[in-house]
Amino acid sequence: MLPVLSGLRVIAVEQYGAGPYGSMQLADLGAEVIKIENPADGGDMARRVGPFFFGDGDKSDDSQFFHSFNRNKKSVTLDLKKPAAREVLHRLAARSDALFDNLRGDLPAKLGLTYSDLAVANPRIVCVHLSAYGRDGSRAHWPGYDYLMQAEAGYLSLTGEPGGPPSRMGLSIVDLMTGLFAAFALVSGVLAARESGKGRDLDVSLFDTAVQNLAYLATWYLNSGHVQGREPHSEHPSLVPSQLYRTRDGFIFIMCNKEKFWPVLCERLGRPEWAADPRFRSFKDRLANRDEVNRLLDEALSAHPTAEWLAHFAGQVPAAPVNDLKAALDNPFVAERGGIRDYDHVRMVAGPVRDSAADPPSHAAPALGADTDAVLRDCGFSDGEIAALRADQVI
Repeated sequence: MLPVLSGLRVIAVEQYGAGPYGSMQLADLGAEVIKIENPADGGDMARRVGPFFFGDGDKSDDSQFFHSFNRNKKSVTLDLKKPAAREVLHRLAARSDALFDNLRGDLPAKLGLTYSDLAVANPRIVCVHLSAYGRDGSRAHWPGYDYLMQAEAGYLSLTGEPGGPPSRMGLSIVDLMTGLFAAFALVSGVLAARESGKGRDLDVSLFDTAVQNLAYLATWYLNSGHVQGREPHSEHPSLVPSQLYRTRDGFIFIMCNKEKFWPVLCERLGRPEWAADPRFRSFKDRLANRDEVNRLLDEALSAHPTAEWLAHFAGQVPAAPVNDLKAALDNPFVAERGGIRDYDHVRMVAGPVRDSAADPPSHAAPALGADTDAVLRDCGFSDGEIAALRADQVI
């Protein structure tokens, strides 16, 4: 059988992180993702993001950063600012299910990438626009990036130790989640278009995603006026125990996020009496006595190294080691899960979706313009027309 998104064709006018990450999820599941890159600018600027490159070091456009967001795609060079590019775009759109862009909010309309622009070529096409602040409103023309969203949406006030400076998350989590929301919107839109015969525009923004991710913390504020701040030792704001604890040689993260785990933890620590103690019997009791719970747990867990506790808990208590990046990727369980794959000459973390009926594609990111001629021929352009477009620097 073929991968689940085989037969889905997506034009991706994208660059850098959030958009390419979202379209890569589609490509990993078998979609044909045709990445449009401007030859006048050297293609996606991510090709030149260091510090690590294949090939000629910092003189290369073969960035390891670029590969991390663009595997399993095709690359077509096309300067959308050139009038002749409109015909190329429309002939591509006529044979595609969706167009996906991650440009500044005011640019899709200027470049002819909206549904009203492309419906003449394909009334079923779905146009998904990923921008910083949306395509309408006072910030449509603003540039924006992940860390700015984390700052404005309150993430920095939630991360780190109380009393410390504002701290961002260690990953570009807003970029990654916005890419996922955009991919989800695209597949949803295509399903609707195949049913109705009519496409549409769908919009996802970094800002809206950042605010949406506040989830229950937002609900607590909007309905009860509670303003959540930082908690010590990465504590959960209401569930106890659910945080970082010291062991003899480092740290362990324990999450008794269901009541049933607390008595098991007490038994495994050799303190079964704690489970019956009226101060600790329920989540509410333990929250009221959090300092004492944490004092007792730190004292008990400090008796042995982290690895011994993990072996002793043996999956009965939700717990994890606190790894650095090296330990995280060298983890034997990652290997057991097939979590690292070879994509031609590049080793990368595999996609998280496991298809029981088909192997996912496993190609490295394409060279700039590697598929231009083949894709244009597929759209009906002759070799002479392609040569003329190249001579006019349209492709």
